[in-house]
Amino acid sequence: MSQAPVGETAPKKTVLVITSQVVRGGISGRGLVFSLERLGHTVWFLPTILLPWHPGQGRGTRIIPPVGEFGALVSDLAQSSKLAEVDAVMSGYLGDAGQAGIVAGIVQAVREQNPEAVYLCDPVIGDHVSASGGGLYVPKETAEAIRDTLLTLADIATPNSFELGWLTGRDIGTETEALSAARLLGTPRVLVTSAPALRRNAISNLLVTPNGAYSAEHAAILDPPHGTGDLVAGLFLSGWLDGLKEETALVRAAGATFEIVARSVKKGADELLLPQEQQSLVRPMALVSSRRVLEAVARA
Repeated sequence: MSQAPVGETAPKKTVLVITSQVVRGGISGRGLVFSLERLGHTVWFLPTILLPWHPGQGRGTRIIPPVGEFGALVSDLAQSSKLAEVDAVMSGYLGDAGQAGIVAGIVQAVREQNPEAVYLCDPVIGDHVSASGGGLYVPKETAEAIRDTLLTLADIATPNSFELGWLTGRDIGTETEALSAARLLGTPRVLVTSAPALRRNAISNLLVTPNGAYSAEHAAILDPPHGTGDLVAGLFLSGWLDGLKEETALVRAAGATFEIVARSVKKGADELLLPQEQQSLVRPMALVSSRRVLEAVARA
């Protein structure tokens, strides 16, 4: 890879984002594309489903591309000479179980063109809290396809604590249990968003890597807008691509997400106010407590 001339900043990496698209709001694809581009990345965006808004805000029409047409479009991308531009792939919500194999194909095609490319799988399948009272909010076959087809390819996985528990068949009620389950997942790096925290009324983001585990905690915010998991995953990926140390990338991602959520809630918004609070993406000021999680303690 060529180096930037002295005095010039190296160009940011290009990211292919594969997830849902909403017309209104800052969740999922809309929020990720804005945030990554604001941080200087070039973004390719492949929507898996089109929605008017987040399902938690009310019922709405769902437009899912037929699997055959979705596959044909992805095949066009896979055969393009431009694919070598892509440095990372990030997948999230799938509109159909049949999309999993197609996404796996484009990940493999990117790696053939760029062996150093990174794949982050955000297994967006459910939550403890949802419009239906918690649990899976995708069909079981879609969740299984993500688990069996995509997570096996991932360099980084970013499940929330419910998703981690479902994917591993473990109960996640403590930090120790989250760390143990993350090791079972089999992905080299696992960022557990909304993980159990040590402090009361706090939220943890737990990063488990081959070199150790790290926690970044901040105060919990009542009734936060949707999309925080997408955002922290995208911001961590950005920091990783920029060459930050793992713990530094974690703290920056957690701090920026917490700051944007707090500012959005303070203004009474039901969405993440990413355009209005974009400075928090670039230079977050919120303080989060970080620490290394001792493996000996976690395994006790």
